[in-house]
Amino acid sequence: MRALIRHLDAATLGDMALVCAADAIVGASLGAISVAGHLPLWFPVALSVIVFAGSAQFATVSVLLAGGSPMAAAITGLALNGRLLAYGFTVCDVFGKGRLARLLGAHFIVDESVAFATQQTQPARRRAAFWAAGLMLFVIWNAAVAAGALAGRALTNASALGLDAAFPVILFALVWSSLARGGARLYRATALGCVLALGATCVLAPGLAVLTSLLSLVPEAWRRRDGGAS
Repeated sequence: MRALIRHLDAATLGDMALVCAADAIVGASLGAISVAGHLPLWFPVALSVIVFAGSAQFATVSVLLAGGSPMAAAITGLALNGRLLAYGFTVCDVFGKGRLARLLGAHFIVDESVAFATQQTQPARRRAAFWAAGLMLFVIWNAAVAAGALAGRALTNASALGLDAAFPVILFALVWSSLARGGARLYRATALGCVLALGATCVLAPGLAVLTSLLSLVPEAWRRRDGGAS
């Protein structure tokens, strides 16, 4: 871990600490909501270790608590995690060449680790940011979920605390810094993605609408294809 940290500046490490603190609150909320909703104690803990994707975990738990089948919950989580495929193409250069490193790196692909990696321009700093964020988040997230699950035994309505609101807030803060450097094209693509996702919520099941925002990348990909062909 020290080898990774020495490539990062104090500001980046401070941002990582802030994200970890916010995710700890969200993870504790997930564990508490799951157990307070009468899911077994082991379920949110195992789900966090195996899946390690907060939005997909919340979607899975929401479906189960609403009376949905395990199959429906799994499909919802998988659909919501479809965006991680695009993330993988973005940060595949940081994994290394070993099969184990690539497998572990793929497991650490989450919104926050990708956001920190893409903020860096130098390869060494980019790699360090991804792995440092991924490792820190994995440990803190799973510890928080376990702690929340234990606390959930004493709660009757954990969702009323509204702790899960911290997740979209901190994610927006990370995305905004990237948007500020992206120029007009990135602003347009982001705005189009928001419109598509919001419109799709009227016709698609929860968790699927966000995937339609990826369609906003099609015009830019087409433009680059034409530019490369010329």
